[in-house]
Amino acid sequence: MKTPRLLPRALPLLLALACAPAALANVRLPSIFSDHMVLQRGVPVPVWGWAEPGEEISVTIAGQTQTTKADAAGKWRVKLAPLQSAETLNFTVKGRNTLTVTDVLVGEVWLCSGQSNMAMSVEKSQDFDKEKAAAKFPAIRMFRQADGAATTPQEQGQGAWLVCSPETVGSFSATAYFFGREVHQKIKAPVGLINSSVGGTAIEAWTSMDAQKDRAELKPIFERWAKLQAGWSPEKAQADFVKQVAGFKDATAKARAEGKPAPRPPRKPTEPSRDSNHPANLFNGKIMPLIPYAIRGAIWYQGESNAGKGNAELYRLQLELLTSDWRTRWAQGDFPFAWVQLPNFRKPQTAPVEDSGWTTVREAMLQALKIPNTGMAIAIDVGEANDIHPKNKQAVGQRLANWALAKVYEQKDVAASGPLPAGSEIKGNEIILSFQHTHGGLVAKGGDLKGFAIAGADKKWLAAKARIVGDKVILSHPEVKTPVAARYAWAENPDCNLFNSAGLPASPFRTDDWK
Repeated sequence: MKTPRLLPRALPLLLALACAPAALANVRLPSIFSDHMVLQRGVPVPVWGWAEPGEEISVTIAGQTQTTKADAAGKWRVKLAPLQSAETLNFTVKGRNTLTVTDVLVGEVWLCSGQSNMAMSVEKSQDFDKEKAAAKFPAIRMFRQADGAATTPQEQGQGAWLVCSPETVGSFSATAYFFGREVHQKIKAPVGLINSSVGGTAIEAWTSMDAQKDRAELKPIFERWAKLQAGWSPEKAQADFVKQVAGFKDATAKARAEGKPAPRPPRKPTEPSRDSNHPANLFNGKIMPLIPYAIRGAIWYQGESNAGKGNAELYRLQLELLTSDWRTRWAQGDFPFAWVQLPNFRKPQTAPVEDSGWTTVREAMLQALKIPNTGMAIAIDVGEANDIHPKNKQAVGQRLANWALAKVYEQKDVAASGPLPAGSEIKGNEIILSFQHTHGGLVAKGGDLKGFAIAGADKKWLAAKARIVGDKVILSHPEVKTPVAARYAWAENPDCNLFNSAGLPASPFRTDDWK
């Protein structure tokens, strides 16, 4: 009898099937549970992974062991009792095989997310050589979640923990690192920073589909993406890309000949439904795999993309949805959440008031502070007119840390914020503005107070005469006999100088709601 000719072709499949049970039996962990990780102290710590259905699992660290069985889908999860160890630990997971995670610290863990100004590395920030030489902080670790948009929520992501050193710090998120360094130095505890950020991305990409799909206000965003998807043609997209590459090569050659920086290369075509900016795609690929890793809180640096998309007026709602969404899914209550208000950018201010998407998003960020347990690092003085990626990330990280130190770690001597508006009153021909977070008093940095505008019922804005009286600012203008409204630092790149005595700038704001 002849041997069937099909057998050699089928052999690889038969071998794979024979090996499958052994592969399934291996206990696996998400990549965030890996060497050099930092576990959040003082709270129950979820640990989860995969194994063969019904497999008995034990998790051991710092003298405690938790056990469970993998469910019918091969998933398992335990919850460690709160940890407080100051020692370097090993973390062991046992099933049919054993996994050992080494060099584990227990401390403070913060999720660090957003777009390019969160992704921007220390090596691209100011004074890098100095910062590199000083970066000897082995108790600061950073986990970088690999890029990856996804159309459905993902259980697994890729990434690794790095220990802070002069050799590694250059790749750390600058905003996150300078935040974490300040927290670490002040509270004397290990700090773990989870960097999950992607440049050029909108807030709707970072929020789950369930949290936003039924909101009528966001319908225009979903309609735009549906229209893009309906008109998608892979052939046309590829042809357009080829033309863009040719144009890029010509532009690069010209720039080099003129001694100018080369332009950015064109992006490869992506089907709209798979795009990084499509609603929920970054939540699916870069946030969902991290949940429910125990954290203390989150910091967020984003908004530039939404300020320029023509729907900046939606940003307050979107920030509220994102915050609520993440808190609900992590199931750690209203954990601390702080963001960076958009810095000054583009050409310097020339008119008393200059509306734009940037002023709208800044206002949304200010208004969103009504969300419980939130804070904001005001950055209106540390931007750059000609660069959307300002290099002074030290100030931004410091200000985020100030809020955390004051509000989360309850350090009484730290100013949590720059001045924020607390109310306004009209008396005769003056508007009296009150502030909170003055921290010892208001200051006009570098000369006379500037940046304020005043208007009457005619909505004609004029540069106000402004003076500080205690914790208040009093505005007037000889042409405005009956003032109605005031604004401060209301431009993309405003000329303003109100600070508190701790050296922190005041937030842009307005007292009106005029369109």
